[in-house]
Amino acid sequence: MLRKAAWVFSLVVMVLAAGAVTLGPRPAAAEALPLALSRELSSGIAAAGTDDEVQTLTVLERFYRARAHRPLWILDDAAGPRAEKLSDLLIAADLDGLDPADYRAGQVKALLGATATEDLARLEVLLSLGLVRYAADLGQGRTTPHVADPELFVFREEVQKADVLTAASEAGDLDSFIDAYRPQTVRYDRQKVALAEYRALALQGGWQPIPEGDTLKPGMSDPRVGLLRQRLRLVGDLKPQNDLAANGGDANFYDAQMETAVKWMQYRHGLAQDGAVGPKTLAELNVPIERRIEQMILNLERRRWMPDDLGQRYIFVNLADFLLKLVDEPRTLLDMPVVVGKPFHRTPIFSHVMTYVEINPYWNVPPSIARNELLPKIQQDVSYLSQNNYVLFSDWSSGATVIDPRSIDWSQVSKASFPYKIRQDSGEGNALGRVKFMFPNRFNIYLHDTPAKSLFSRAERAFSHGCIRVQNPPLLAEHVLSATQGWDRARIEEAIASGERTIVTLSEPLPVHITYLTSWVNKDGSVHFRSDIYERDAALVRALSGSRAGRLR
Repeated sequence: MLRKAAWVFSLVVMVLAAGAVTLGPRPAAAEALPLALSRELSSGIAAAGTDDEVQTLTVLERFYRARAHRPLWILDDAAGPRAEKLSDLLIAADLDGLDPADYRAGQVKALLGATATEDLARLEVLLSLGLVRYAADLGQGRTTPHVADPELFVFREEVQKADVLTAASEAGDLDSFIDAYRPQTVRYDRQKVALAEYRALALQGGWQPIPEGDTLKPGMSDPRVGLLRQRLRLVGDLKPQNDLAANGGDANFYDAQMETAVKWMQYRHGLAQDGAVGPKTLAELNVPIERRIEQMILNLERRRWMPDDLGQRYIFVNLADFLLKLVDEPRTLLDMPVVVGKPFHRTPIFSHVMTYVEINPYWNVPPSIARNELLPKIQQDVSYLSQNNYVLFSDWSSGATVIDPRSIDWSQVSKASFPYKIRQDSGEGNALGRVKFMFPNRFNIYLHDTPAKSLFSRAERAFSHGCIRVQNPPLLAEHVLSATQGWDRARIEEAIASGERTIVTLSEPLPVHITYLTSWVNKDGSVHFRSDIYERDAALVRALSGSRAGRLR
């Protein structure tokens, strides 16, 4: 009886044990992971190398504490499919001109096969840290514009890092989730495609510089023409069907098709389109492909600073291109050459709204120009003021009185003791010309006419004190005032001819975006590059060059 009871007892124990094996406890790693994750976050914050890293890890710590340190990416004792997907997305960050190292993509990839609890905790933190940084960089850019360059007054919309993690925990498709943070514009997408194409060219060896020598012109035969032909074919300026050398022609002969291709290349680089390869054209041709790739990356960053919606109807001025565009989405209604600030009078980057147009404007000479440029001329000849239609006021107050310049001993006036206000009345020779387009701002920057029309024939047009001179003000006024009742082209011309100062308020304010882009891609797929006239590319390179991939501990 006792032996039977003992046998029954043993059988019960065996059944219970078997049941325990079948049901099983939670894996040890899954039980220990929340504790390990808490320790990883705490040690990471303590050892973070940058303020950005401290802030981001603090956001992570709060997020995980609110969910009892349950992981997002680890399933039981291994990385889940979402972890592998996110890893792939972080590695692909370079497609947007971003650096995968900023998101620890290499470390994440190396840890995907981990099974140890501490390694899994570290993987979880690295994945969330990478995701938050990646989403923020896509949504607002890697840098703060005004920190990168004090002359950039661009105020981007901040990505809330805590919201990224909350949304990611609910997202079903990580591809779509990440894509939503990118600029949702075709302009950004086109630049990305061009970046991939130029990187592919670089992997194939890029291009070699064309040797210096005499200017290459149509009708010449020169071995350098053969090198030029190869370059134009490589980047698509010379189409295969237009390459006479491909059909048995002389590769070293500068034929008419080559001339057309060179003019297209010059157009893409903002050069005078004369069809000859002189020093400036050769210099642009010989810019290394690595520099062109860098330009694209920098301008993708600038695109990330911009809002997706620039307005239905707006003015877009690219200072590096010396060009104004009036856009009524999706059409560009008007292209117009402009003159911008000299390199030592750089026009700032900002957006505002145009509210009125001034016809036959006065010009209140800025104090710096009055002291530095007009004062020496007045001291040489006091009649300079009257000869150029200037009026002298006692000061800048509203109650200032008009003063006869001959009543002042100008030899006793210096730049440091110049209280006067100088105003140039409207008329021929007025520095602002006949029309001024006003979007009142703290920089005192506006669009205006100019009597110096010859400057618009130059390829590079950085000649002003900061304001933007437009080539054809009556035409621009016609478009700007098209929605303002009673102000057609005939009325505008009539007001100009009257010589009377007239202010016309726009029926609807018009957004104005002053920008600086040294690379972009047009709708036709043509890839454009411009010289860095203000050295803002160089400033942005310095801002982006510091790696943020510091150690967690």
